[in-house]
Amino acid sequence: MTVLARAAILTNYLDVTRQLGLNTQHLLAQVGLSTSILGMPNQRIPVSTAIKLIEQSALVSGCDTLGLRMAEHRHLSDFGEISLLLSHLPTLRDALQGIVQYRQLCNDSLAIYIEEAGKMVIIREEVITDIPTASRHASELAVGVMYRFCAAQVGVGANWRPISVNFTHPAPTDLSVHKRIFGCKVEFGSEFNGIVCQAADLDIANPLANKAMALHARNYLDSLLVENHQSLMFDVRKSIYLRLPMGRATIEQISRTLGMNVRTLQRHLEESGATFSELINDVRRDLVIRYLQNPGYSLGHIADMLGYSMPSSFTRWFSAQFGMPPATWRSRHSKVPRAIQTATECLYSSPE
Repeated sequence: MTVLARAAILTNYLDVTRQLGLNTQHLLAQVGLSTSILGMPNQRIPVSTAIKLIEQSALVSGCDTLGLRMAEHRHLSDFGEISLLLSHLPTLRDALQGIVQYRQLCNDSLAIYIEEAGKMVIIREEVITDIPTASRHASELAVGVMYRFCAAQVGVGANWRPISVNFTHPAPTDLSVHKRIFGCKVEFGSEFNGIVCQAADLDIANPLANKAMALHARNYLDSLLVENHQSLMFDVRKSIYLRLPMGRATIEQISRTLGMNVRTLQRHLEESGATFSELINDVRRDLVIRYLQNPGYSLGHIADMLGYSMPSSFTRWFSAQFGMPPATWRSRHSKVPRAIQTATECLYSSPE
């Protein structure tokens, strides 16, 4: 299944890359796109292609904040048809739920989970594609757009500031762009990509809310969903991505999230030629590489986020998947200081 998104995912790409002095036509041609398609925001393009373009452009330019710069001037209208609903919903909480419900009309790859934690709310986001690829800048773009949306939805003059903005990747050398755009604490090497804010922020009233207009918009969006049915298997995969680091990626919890019982989910997956355990394993393979490339994560912490309570179990699984222990893989592929590698090899250098 090719995961698609509206070409609007690349809004502001031309402006930012031209400011950086890049040859945009050449970069677009390298991934099979053209400047003309960027002028058609509703045209759907492969998400993996858009991510490759963004990451390659950042690499060529040496810009550590390309995705974030693209997000800086996003508007509600960039959500496409969904914006017809979001602008009329009564609160930010309702608007976030609207994005979750209709996000595939905008971007098939976007996974969002809103977690209530007492007086705080965590808005978790992941960009998930059919072809696993490095997506530091795509993640910053997604979180940056979400931040811009929340600030706009809360209202002009509210000066909304979340508690923190979080990224799983390491911090860049220069944090000035992050500070300018977010104006709050930015945590790198976190367990999730997303935003932490006060729960009360989600209930601030939208002065432009209109119940009748919201109902008309929902009816219209529901008709579009029928024409844009997604693979259940990919929906399950996205749910696992969000919940595995939280320790909540059981089949019972995922099936409840998707509105069905366990047996129904198992039957649908079997009809698609997959099992839940296979999808869990696929997501673990994707996440473990991302985690190992982050020097801020110890191997013990990685094992815990992947659902392994015992280091030996994690080591056996990794060795079976990649042909070597995780400590060996990290020493060959990442820039973790040797002292850190040595300290962990006694637990993770060989399966028991």
